[in-house]
Amino acid sequence: MSNSTASLTRKISSAGDLQSVVRTMKALAASSIGQYEKSVQALADYYRTVELGLSACFRESQPPVPEVKRKGKADGGAIGAVVFGSDQGLVGQFNDVVADFAVKTLAALPGKPEVWAVGERVHARLADAGVPLMGLFSVPNSVQSITPLVGQIQIESEARRAKGEYAQLYIFHNRPKSGALYEPVSQRLLPLDASWQHGLAKVPWPTKLLPEIMCSGTITLRALIREYLFISLFRACAESLASENTSRLAAMERADKNIDELQETLHGTFHRIRQAGIDEELFDVISGFEALSNGNTR
Repeated sequence: MSNSTASLTRKISSAGDLQSVVRTMKALAASSIGQYEKSVQALADYYRTVELGLSACFRESQPPVPEVKRKGKADGGAIGAVVFGSDQGLVGQFNDVVADFAVKTLAALPGKPEVWAVGERVHARLADAGVPLMGLFSVPNSVQSITPLVGQIQIESEARRAKGEYAQLYIFHNRPKSGALYEPVSQRLLPLDASWQHGLAKVPWPTKLLPEIMCSGTITLRALIREYLFISLFRACAESLASENTSRLAAMERADKNIDELQETLHGTFHRIRQAGIDEELFDVISGFEALSNGNTR
């Protein structure tokens, strides 16, 4: 009995230690979700400002800016793409979902994909799927780290686009949904969609005083487009990180529930073995007493 109860005691203690780690990770994941969701919300006002600026530019430059096509390899239909994934585990099917979605979406497009992966795990899954990879970026570990990453992506992608290596640029990432869920989404960043430009050109100005484009309209438009690309990439990264932590939180909640069930089972087994040992000892005492009583009777 002592060996069995000692073994169960160690298992119960280990389960308790593991549950403490799981609950700590749950708290960290919940906290991280909040900061990434707040960063996305904070972008709303800035995006609205950039949107109004683009609206003014498109309104003055009717018809809309044409979809720029570059000469070179892009004429063969090359497509650039950025896929946001995860560098860490305990996120369930997070990387599989976005990687599968990106592979299927790119396969349906007319052109050869060339992909940048954000995260080692999604990079490995894309490589296993046979997708041509152009580079790997590390996943940010805080909101403050997103801006440097976006800057690196913009520099790398624009350098390759300037060489004519691709004409289209897509981004793929997981976006949070209600109920601790997420879904894979995609967005075409370049070239600018004509219907999107028409829609922005029709956006009403919030005041009666219409804006005037300063300096060269082309210079202003390019600056606003760079900001639009920055916001789109930043938001995609922040939403991906929020989804990653949502997935991790769900995994930790399942682990916490499983540990509770395991502890309940271990405690039940421990009490049964302990009770069985006590019953056995009591039976031995009673048997000994009866044996002595019978001996004295004789």
